[in-house]
Amino acid sequence: MPIVLAPTNKILKIVRISADEKTKKHLENLGITINGDITILSSSGGTVVCKIKDGRIALDRNLSTHIFVA
Repeated sequence: MPIVLAPTNKILKIVRISADEKTKKHLENLGITINGDITILSSSGGTVVCKIKDGRIALDRNLSTHIFVA
């Protein structure tokens, strides 16, 4: 499921990123990698605030619909 629909405050595993190579590389530099752990802190209107390792990242609707978790 895309992280927009994912439950909050639960550790999830990133299973797929369906974006172009430039966007994948950018997300990888932010710490969003396949098989990485991510915790959704809040989600409203397509904007998602998530915790990756020790940092928080806000993703807009465009990026958050391309990241799939399980």
